[in-house]
Amino acid sequence: MLKFIRKYCTHSILPNRFIYLTDVSLIVYRKLDTSVLVKHFTIMTKKQKVPYDQQLARILVKPLLGSVISPNHITMLTLLMALAACVLFSQGDPVCSNWAAGIFILARFFDHFDGELARLQGASSRFGYYFDYVAGGISYAALFIGLGLGLVNGDLGIWAIVLGGAGAAAAIISLFSNLGIDERTDDLGVGEAIGYPGFGGFELEDGIYLIAPVTWFGFLTPFFIASGIGAIIYCLWTIWTYFRLGSQ
Repeated sequence: MLKFIRKYCTHSILPNRFIYLTDVSLIVYRKLDTSVLVKHFTIMTKKQKVPYDQQLARILVKPLLGSVISPNHITMLTLLMALAACVLFSQGDPVCSNWAAGIFILARFFDHFDGELARLQGASSRFGYYFDYVAGGISYAALFIGLGLGLVNGDLGIWAIVLGGAGAAAAIISLFSNLGIDERTDDLGVGEAIGYPGFGGFELEDGIYLIAPVTWFGFLTPFFIASGIGAIIYCLWTIWTYFRLGSQ
């Protein structure tokens, strides 16, 4: 029935942008204009208020202009810091975890420096775009692996490994699905990404900064559970968005 309506209704009487859906005897229509969804995601990058941590990074990175430090150097530094935090978290020692939490939030804050430095230098590149994406995905995957290994001897037991593995897999899958979303969003320029949903100067990703205080005050396990579940939900959302854009 849907093919019949597409063939004989949308091309003769109604505009192509209208898709008609059938449910037994009821025909319901809704407007599914591809540009509407694309603009929705583009707005998250170009229209929302610049996050506060990014504004601060924009100021702090200015002394690096004219130096030998490139945006890719900063990206590599953030990746190495995240991997170091992963190793420290995996030890399962409270002191190591405290240091790991501090190092990881610094790595995520420095992650804003490479993009801001690239913009100031006019040095945005396709390689830097992919490198930043890969570094971010690996950083979050490493975090979940490190937390899972470090908390396996705690209350969660073997479930810490399961949740850590699921969180790491979600981070890697989200990396590729977000790349796909960017590719299907024509309004983005070279080196631009959709980014995370945000409101009032904060992004969804900013929640990771909480890992430091919750670790220092002894609430790492519940934070690990909440962030693992959140990563899985976010991953499913990116997959749905990717295929939704492709279907239109």
